[in-house]
Amino acid sequence: MTDKIGQLLVMGLKGPELSASEADFIVANNIGGVILFERNVGAPDQLHALCRELHSLRHKTRDKIPLFIGIDMEGGRVARLKAPFTEWPPMAQLGKLDSTSLAFKFAMSMGLELKSFGINLNFAPCIDVLTNPNNKVIGDRALGTDAEEVAKMASALVRGFIKAEILPCAKHFPGHGNTSVDSHEDLPVDEDTDLNRLMEVEAQPFKKAFRARIDMAMTGHLKFPKIDPEWPVTLSSIFLKDILRQELRYRGLIISDDLDMKALSKNWSVEEIPVRAFQAGCEMLLYCNEPRHPEIAFEAVRKALKDGQLKAQQIDEAYRKVVDVKRAKLAQPDPLPLAEAAKIVGHEDHKALSQAIAEGRVPDNLSPG
Repeated sequence: MTDKIGQLLVMGLKGPELSASEADFIVANNIGGVILFERNVGAPDQLHALCRELHSLRHKTRDKIPLFIGIDMEGGRVARLKAPFTEWPPMAQLGKLDSTSLAFKFAMSMGLELKSFGINLNFAPCIDVLTNPNNKVIGDRALGTDAEEVAKMASALVRGFIKAEILPCAKHFPGHGNTSVDSHEDLPVDEDTDLNRLMEVEAQPFKKAFRARIDMAMTGHLKFPKIDPEWPVTLSSIFLKDILRQELRYRGLIISDDLDMKALSKNWSVEEIPVRAFQAGCEMLLYCNEPRHPEIAFEAVRKALKDGQLKAQQIDEAYRKVVDVKRAKLAQPDPLPLAEAAKIVGHEDHKALSQAIAEGRVPDNLSPG
């Protein structure tokens, strides 16, 4: 069972090189994936070597299946890869152009660059509907303010990433657009939104993303007292089991946002959070910046299984889903040879597309709508 727990964890790395202790931890515990940040990214040859080394670890693990190598590449201010990778405008700029063919091409082009380096999971698109103009944490990360328009574009983005053989991840369920507090710093509480409003507005882009066959959705660390007065979404079975699974009929993987964000860590202990997240319905847990916390979470979950706080069946089912997605979607995980990858990264067609979006125009060869 401990090997199965590890497959449900995605962890950050300390620096641009994989340390011996990190490699040992990943292999010994059958860890499911890693997430890359700017601290892990240098020159293309460094990133290529890091991804190649990470993928080589699968041959040493119990399951012999690929790691998720994830990254936040939305465009705009949330983009971990800089030049020579194509630098993309923010989602708001794309949303203004209201072209699904452009959104599809945007995601596919970005995805091809990620895929060439062995990155297989993008924690994007951000499909929050920006209904609060004072919301700085989302702001220009959102495609727009109209739920139907955001939903239409979200579907196209999902399909574009899938075409490039990248796993997209819709975030931040059920919608971070009506908040004003940054969940990195504290727990946002939306006192106004009830279930009817949530289903009519915030849930619409997620419904479309699910219909586009997305394999992963990320929970938002948000509290909606009119829907669940006790728990924030990531720790709420009302949101994850009743609404996401039953009402919206979502069948893909549910991954938490970073469990070290202060929205949660100010209110619950490092040991409590992973156990409660699994109880609520999360299937994968994300740890970005605290090197010791994946190990603490691993032990807390193991203890909760032993004590009966968590059911082995739940971990079994989550594990099977993760493995099934990897076997179906990550058939060729290794990066291309560096010389080949270098021809894809920053391709002139991608740069021209990015430039067009930045200038507020749809290229002539792409239709609007």
